[in-house]
Amino acid sequence: MPRTIIKQFEVEHLSILDENGNIDESIKPELSDDRLKEMYHHMLVARTFDEKLFKLQRSGKIGTYAQVKGQEACQIGSAIALEKDDWVVPSFREMSAMLTRGADKVKVVQSWNGDVRSYNGSGPNLPTAIPIASQLLHATGIAWAEKLKKTNNVVLTFFGDGATSEGDTHEAMNFAADFKLPVIFFCQNNQWAISTPRSHQMANETIAQRAVAYGMKGIQVDGNDVLAVYKATKEAIENARAGNGPTLIEGVTFRMGDHTTSDDSSKYRTEEMVKEWEAKDPLKRLRAYLQNKGIADDGHFNWELDTITKEIDEAVEAGLAIAPPPPENMFEHIYEQLTPDLQEQQEALLAELKEMQGGAQ
Repeated sequence: MPRTIIKQFEVEHLSILDENGNIDESIKPELSDDRLKEMYHHMLVARTFDEKLFKLQRSGKIGTYAQVKGQEACQIGSAIALEKDDWVVPSFREMSAMLTRGADKVKVVQSWNGDVRSYNGSGPNLPTAIPIASQLLHATGIAWAEKLKKTNNVVLTFFGDGATSEGDTHEAMNFAADFKLPVIFFCQNNQWAISTPRSHQMANETIAQRAVAYGMKGIQVDGNDVLAVYKATKEAIENARAGNGPTLIEGVTFRMGDHTTSDDSSKYRTEEMVKEWEAKDPLKRLRAYLQNKGIADDGHFNWELDTITKEIDEAVEAGLAIAPPPPENMFEHIYEQLTPDLQEQQEALLAELKEMQGGAQ
């Protein structure tokens, strides 16, 4: 029986800024010098805060922490392309994106201590999602609401390569593509789903090619190149605002630290592998470009670091000084109205607390 080729596809890979700070001028996005310095500023804030929070966890001052180190370009290059009324729907490693969107540093410290009062936030940014891939469904739902309301807003959601094995990812992408919803699915392919390498996570060569099966646009970018990430996201945003539906962006990057502070990545990856990716550090390459072009010098970078470090130290001191919430606070910010089972649990906890207080008198 003769065979007919129904669809052929290719995966585009976008890279603009190389490891030494050299640039492909023919595809460089239109960005002012101030905007480029702003990108570096956000990346340096994220890296400095990340290192501080890691040390706080190691000294027992905050709970389990998931480092951002190495993935700043993916998060900042995409988040900075949004408008203020656009949505960000994060997983648990998107501190860089949330800081770029104006997250309060004191509340970031609170959140890593499990204080749900820090999740009130401001603007269209959802709180951290710990369950793997559940946030993709939330992003698709928000995008559907925005389309029904006939707004011009888009939704950007982040997830890792491991999340692509979850059914929630399929449901979210299939629905979004079918209804042409204004959502950008940004997969930070950091090579590891905890200890499972990407090569064992899937048989396909790229994550971006999955977009073909869903009927949406897809692109793979150098996830350590903030300019490539910005350009790809900007195009995806314009495509969504034009009513053409979602885009899947695969940012090829690397998690420089452990999966979380409860993990030991030395048990499943080599030091040589980490050093190979350290040479591709997103901060180093943008700094090199700014210096090559005479946009900023060592004096500017040192001043930036000193200023940022002081701001972060003050935020950490303020965050750690906040008294923890009462135990019953755990029921706040879950639903507008508690479900019957949660209400029953809340009443049981309140009764137990009352009994404890009576016994202590």
